[in-house]
Amino acid sequence: MANKRSGGGLSPTQQAAKFLGVSVLAGAVLAGIGLPAVGALGLAAKGSVEGFDEIPANLKRPPLSQRTTILDSKGGTIATVYSRDRTVVELKDISPYMQKAIVAIEDARFYEHGAVDLKGILRALNENAQSGGVAQGASTLTQQYVKNVFVEEAGDDPTKVAQATQQTIGRKIRELKYAIQVEEKLGKKRILENYLNITFFGQQAYGVEAASRRYFSKSAKDLDLEEAALLAGIVQSPSRYDPINDEAEATTRRNVVLQRMVATGDISQEEADKAKEKPLGLNVSRPQNGCITAVKGAGFFCDYVEEVFMSDPVFGKTKKDRAKIWNRGGLTIRTTLEPQAQKSVQASIKQHVKQSDEVATAATIVEPGTGKILAMGQSRPYGFGKSESAINLSVDKTMNGGAGYQPGSTFKPIVAAAAIEGGKPATQSYSSPYEMAYPSPVAQCDGKTWVNTDGAKLTNENESEKGPYAMKEATAKSVNTYYVQLISDIGICPVTQMSKKMGVERADGGKISQVPSIALGTQEMSPLTMANAYATFASRGTYCTPIAIESITQKLGGEEEKPLAVPKSTCTRAMSEKTADTINTILRGVVEDGTGQQAGLDSRPSAGKTGTTDSRYAAWFVGYTPNMSGAVWVGDPQHKRRMVDITIGGVYHAKVYGGQVPGPIWKDAMTGALAGKPAPDFNLIHIPDPVKDKDKGKGKNRDDKGNNGGATQTPLPSISIPPDFLGGTGNGGTTNGNGNGGNWP
Repeated sequence: MANKRSGGGLSPTQQAAKFLGVSVLAGAVLAGIGLPAVGALGLAAKGSVEGFDEIPANLKRPPLSQRTTILDSKGGTIATVYSRDRTVVELKDISPYMQKAIVAIEDARFYEHGAVDLKGILRALNENAQSGGVAQGASTLTQQYVKNVFVEEAGDDPTKVAQATQQTIGRKIRELKYAIQVEEKLGKKRILENYLNITFFGQQAYGVEAASRRYFSKSAKDLDLEEAALLAGIVQSPSRYDPINDEAEATTRRNVVLQRMVATGDISQEEADKAKEKPLGLNVSRPQNGCITAVKGAGFFCDYVEEVFMSDPVFGKTKKDRAKIWNRGGLTIRTTLEPQAQKSVQASIKQHVKQSDEVATAATIVEPGTGKILAMGQSRPYGFGKSESAINLSVDKTMNGGAGYQPGSTFKPIVAAAAIEGGKPATQSYSSPYEMAYPSPVAQCDGKTWVNTDGAKLTNENESEKGPYAMKEATAKSVNTYYVQLISDIGICPVTQMSKKMGVERADGGKISQVPSIALGTQEMSPLTMANAYATFASRGTYCTPIAIESITQKLGGEEEKPLAVPKSTCTRAMSEKTADTINTILRGVVEDGTGQQAGLDSRPSAGKTGTTDSRYAAWFVGYTPNMSGAVWVGDPQHKRRMVDITIGGVYHAKVYGGQVPGPIWKDAMTGALAGKPAPDFNLIHIPDPVKDKDKGKGKNRDDKGNNGGATQTPLPSISIPPDFLGGTGNGGTTNGNGNGGNWP
């Protein structure tokens, strides 16, 4: 019996036997002999196929996985994502030097033999036997291509990859038969094209186009002689001949390829010698993969696009089906992201909140009437380092977001809309004392009632804030006791029903609680949810589901792109135009005379609402114009740092209010996003102010401009009061879900 060499490899005799077996097998295949004959040679063993004729007649040529490009609404690239970085190109777009180099080094007789090169096998057998090792292989380019197809089909499944590359007679038989069929059906040129597009060149580059761009930052069609020789040499062992990590080894290998090209007559010795003298000439482009590479601060939006693709049945019945399409790639995804709006959001965030601050901010802008997400950003960049985050603070938990944040008083307009839609007038007045117990019983959706069994109380922001108040003033000052009286009057069910119509749901996927304190914003929401809800007001009562994707095309292999179906926004009427117009009139007053004055836009009509949660864990401003709606949240994502005695963006705050930090972020973001765009006005309605006791008998009720029907008014003292000083707040929540959990202006 022959002995193994000291290095653990096969002895020359064993190597000879191995290659003899392969050559006999190749001859058997070519002669059309079935597996039983092969078995007679002692080659049938565990791992081989049971019968030659059972092998499928046609080779499956799966579409090659390629990079996916995500674009903004104007066609600019946001990011490229891929499981394998590959761009499929036609043979005419590959340098002739590259075509000749790969043939010379991998299969010099490629154009002379069929699928199996018996002469090459015998040559390899002889040289390997003499060297005592494996100096030459015997697989043709066609066989290598078939093997790569098996690997490609296996994807990222390690078990399937192992099966596709296992050293068994069965796999070899299968590979040989497929190689014969490929030669018959495709021809040499197409096989070469497919091979150059499928093979791995190291450094995450699959296919010659990706490799050319990785190592030389140029297209494969522009490769010169020495560059082509370098890439062709890498294929045999991408790690060993990696020119980035081992220049000397890669140079030696390149020169071997050049000399082989001389031997095949592709170039002259003079050309080879001249090329050998040149340096490698690398101009490396680092891999650019994934949302972490997104430009314009759009990493989180990029992540949201992927989450939409993975979760929406329009792209496949199961998540596995959708993942297969995503990983295959070749997609060009045009999104709704508006470059001007995104740039403005990021600039505003950077100006007002630092990446290293104890708290963070997230902002989202949507388009009323379409549901298009125009911008999405946050102060902690997309990533995994210090002061970075992979959690999208703008979206719900199911879309890789957090559990949400109490929206505080920004929820109050939804209560007002439910009341007005149900028949309450905008002049509805309540006593609105500074302090009161939650009224009970209060009707719930299930026919039951909520009862304040423990006497839970709430207060407004300060003792001077007491009624009676009507809706407009109570909203401008964000009076808590007014809104608790309002929801107790109309019941909880109309509010939760209106919330559903406006797409307002808890960020964690739970149900909105059936308790009166929801009027104060105690249920955790995401910025995207709130921005899209307020867009309902801006579009005069029409709610549209949010969308991030406008179109997708997919390119499979070298074929033409084909369009894929994408999710469409569904628009439904959530309230009457009159109700929406009434809310718009009320919320315009918030930015003109109420807690949101610091957020008011200077050059166009705007409306909105501030919100600050109990203990100041979060602060909000949600506002809109007729053509854009945006939400800004500021707080600690971990819900640990209260925003008192805190520095944000280099500015110290004893206490943070919704109009004080989120408001200016919203103002600057929206100002830039809307620059150069039309400035339509709202459809305002007349909401008379109630006559105060001191004004009785002096004239008509004051109108929505603050006039008193021509009656003489006594001017207020000239006292400068911070805009956020006014507003409702109070104690913390109680065990039954009430209190002032999210209730400050």
